[in-house]
Amino acid sequence: MSHAISLQPALRRPAIVAFAIAALCALGVAVWAQVGGERGIAPVASTRDIHVTGVEVDVRADSGTEARAKGWVDAQRQAWERINGPELSDSQIEGLVSAIVIERERLGPKRYIATLGVVFDRQRASRYLGAGGEATRSAPMLLLPVTVSAGTQMIFEQRNPWQRAWAEYQTGQSRIDYVRPSGAGGDSLLLTYGQTGRRSRTWWRNTLDQFGADDVLVPIANLRYAYPGGPIEGTFTARMGPDNEYLGSFEMTAASSAELPAMLDRAVVRFNRIFEIALANGRLRPDPTLNIGTPELSPELQRLLELGRAMRAQDQAAAAAEPTAESGDSITAAPIRTPPPEGSVALYTVQVATPDAAAFDGAVSAVRGTPGVRGTGIRSTAIGGTSVMTVSYSGSIAQLADALRARGFTVNQGSNALAISR
Repeated sequence: MSHAISLQPALRRPAIVAFAIAALCALGVAVWAQVGGERGIAPVASTRDIHVTGVEVDVRADSGTEARAKGWVDAQRQAWERINGPELSDSQIEGLVSAIVIERERLGPKRYIATLGVVFDRQRASRYLGAGGEATRSAPMLLLPVTVSAGTQMIFEQRNPWQRAWAEYQTGQSRIDYVRPSGAGGDSLLLTYGQTGRRSRTWWRNTLDQFGADDVLVPIANLRYAYPGGPIEGTFTARMGPDNEYLGSFEMTAASSAELPAMLDRAVVRFNRIFEIALANGRLRPDPTLNIGTPELSPELQRLLELGRAMRAQDQAAAAAEPTAESGDSITAAPIRTPPPEGSVALYTVQVATPDAAAFDGAVSAVRGTPGVRGTGIRSTAIGGTSVMTVSYSGSIAQLADALRARGFTVNQGSNALAISR
């Protein structure tokens, strides 16, 4: 009996080992499943060309091929009218078109019905349209498209129509500089719905730095299905920043699941409009509390530092002037960098982040239009880097910094210079 009992542990060991191996394998599969599988949609390449979508045509002709050719000419003319182009011949308009995008089409023996997109080459079309759309763009904004449906919230956990709508959106004409993650690999673990509820600036700063963004935009699509295959009601809400600030909302309805992608495409355009309005109103700018690397000094402490520098400059100037008076020379001492008296005009150096030519033009125009600025001069131009300009301003450098912040700039203040960016 005792011999039989002593064999039980030995008989159980293979089963225990097999169970442990199976558990480890299952754990490995589970970890892989969180970052692997069919997920991730790469965003389309952005272009500055003029893209007109949703052009509907219905043309009849002697053959299907001829009907299609006439339909494309009609679509080009309709698209040109949509962007308020001047009156041109069909051949001239065709010379401005760089591509025709077939969104949906049906070709019959003598009829062509389609929904098309027309892409105009901006360089060729700009001589007729002017410089419209060249306004200054926003700072890089990380995009987190949230889908809420059936009590669940999802961003990149699996491929979904809302993610695809943003990935396929052509952002080249938008004033918003979207940073669109693909959702592949570790993105689905880092960028979750729970992330949008975090308030830690350090956590957000680490996340934003991984994607080269300055702040975050959260377009939320709340989709409610009446029944499988039936109408879909969508409530869309725009939020931004680490504090989940509300920007606007709207509602749309799709007649069926087949119409859902078209509804989401229209919703993306509406979101972009909300974000652009917020940018124009000065609301869509990076949260200054996210800039944890270069904290700003309080105005009182900054004023004390300026007074201390001014007193030191006066002492140095007085010491340098003494030998000049004894020798009888008429050499003028170096100017003293003291805060200018009230109402006087002083010259300051302003460094401007200019990632592109449009940013340079917009920054120069905005600085020149700042109240109190008497004149500006360009010392150096660096497209894709930092340009330097001089600003004549009637007031102190702290007042100039406040005036530029009111114009929508992010300002870092030095002793006698400012660094600004959008």
